[in-house]
Amino acid sequence: MFTQTRSPHIAHVPMRATVARIETLSPTFRRFTLTGPEISTVADNRLDQRFKILFPVPGVGLDAMPPGDDWYLAWRQLDNSVRPVMRTYTVREVRPEAAEFDVDIALHGRIGPASAWALDARPGDELIVCVPHTGFEGDIHGGVDWRPPAEARRILIAADETALPAVSGIFERLGPEVRGTAIVEVPHPEDAAAISAPPEGVRLIVVARGADPVGSRLVPTVREAAASLLSAAPGGGAQEIEDVDIDQVMLWEVPHDLAGNPLGHAPFFAWLAGEASPIKELRRFLVSEKGVDRHSVAFMGYWRAGRPEMT
Repeated sequence: MFTQTRSPHIAHVPMRATVARIETLSPTFRRFTLTGPEISTVADNRLDQRFKILFPVPGVGLDAMPPGDDWYLAWRQLDNSVRPVMRTYTVREVRPEAAEFDVDIALHGRIGPASAWALDARPGDELIVCVPHTGFEGDIHGGVDWRPPAEARRILIAADETALPAVSGIFERLGPEVRGTAIVEVPHPEDAAAISAPPEGVRLIVVARGADPVGSRLVPTVREAAASLLSAAPGGGAQEIEDVDIDQVMLWEVPHDLAGNPLGHAPFFAWLAGEASPIKELRRFLVSEKGVDRHSVAFMGYWRAGRPEMT
């Protein structure tokens, strides 16, 4: 059992959680509603707030995971045979009064322990979640990478299905003054049902790739949409950017200072999230080809095809 004495200086803490309900949202997405004694203290930051799930080891469960706020070091020191598998997801909705929060998980088949859990889970199953909590005394929990410049009024969002919950959270917090385009690539046309409606000024384009490779619909659609978006928000000229070896290094950059403030000062902001290869290509397209200020582009390789999550 995890300790319930929480340091106010630690932003994310581990908690036991139980699956309360499971809902099918679309052919690709299931919503898992989690509950537990401490879940009422999960902070509701919305947007693209990340958190960790530690999945039970078959035949072992979760009891090998030591309690305490230094959970990550303890987790790394566990033997592989008993270490819970850890993956990153987005907090979708928080209901503190009911001690519940939701996570929407994309089903990609039985390709690993996390995907197998999502296919087999039933109400009553237990997990460990490491989540932002309300007892934290700092200003920023971390794990929210939607940080546009204050003057940004024109946006481009490009994502695949793994970032769909984050896109929905962003939509629900955008102001009415924002204009732009959001492009989401999903496996199946009916997966559009799992996305929240965008605000009036943002056009949502959902493209289904079917059996084609990930990114095969996202990249050309973004290239086409960028023409009109960038004509209204020109950049400062093409810029050379360093190459990132996505097999060795996590593709992830959210330009901000030490206080978490955006570095960009421009009317345009791009947020790119999904499988690392197309996101890398889109970043280069915007910055090196179209001349968008690199400080106005946040890009996140949420996953790598055929590779486990970097931890």
